[in-house]
Amino acid sequence: MQRSTINEIMAEADDMIRRHGFALPPFAYWTPETFRERAADARHVIDSRCGWDITDYGAGRYDEMGLFLFTLRNGRLADLQGGKGMCYAEKLLISKEDQLSPMHTHVIKAEDIINRGGATLVVELYGSDDEGNFAEDRGGAVMCDGIVRRYGPGDKLALAPGESVTLSPGDWHAFWGDGGDVLIGEVSTVNDDETDNIFREPIGRFAEIEEDVAPTHLLVSDYAKWLA
Repeated sequence: MQRSTINEIMAEADDMIRRHGFALPPFAYWTPETFRERAADARHVIDSRCGWDITDYGAGRYDEMGLFLFTLRNGRLADLQGGKGMCYAEKLLISKEDQLSPMHTHVIKAEDIINRGGATLVVELYGSDDEGNFAEDRGGAVMCDGIVRRYGPGDKLALAPGESVTLSPGDWHAFWGDGGDVLIGEVSTVNDDETDNIFREPIGRFAEIEEDVAPTHLLVSDYAKWLA
């Protein structure tokens, strides 16, 4: 993805988030220079990879297959493993109309996916085999706003604004906006996007960046390079 495109997506996403009554934290608007200057103070933000995250899954077709994310807060895996401390994470996502977030599951993370506003969020579901692999002939069960809902292989949930689904490890899922763009909330256990996203197809989690202009704000995938 070109950096200029990423900068534009950030501006558009910030506008949509504000239109739905949400506001991002102050560090969202730091310049790369400010991040360098305040890296010591922001060590938790950096180490837990909070911040901007825009991906085309390495496919180069963002409008067809991609996702905007902003990690608002995230704990440490050590806390989760120890059963105490900051064992949770929270994100805002934007899924554009017919923009696929491809089929995947998680080994550790359980998550609530919440339609915070906009159009309908469609979530396609499959179950796992006995080893946790994608199973095209298996379903399972999830909770929708606390109510158990059983699904067959390939069933699709249509979540209106305010509705949610709770996904556990082994619930394979893909999602997209239907009828327009959707602002999504994600509340989960500690999030590790580097190792805990298992995709059905061999794709990447992060975009390759072409530096055609300077970044407005850093992506979480920029931290290692820009803040070393």
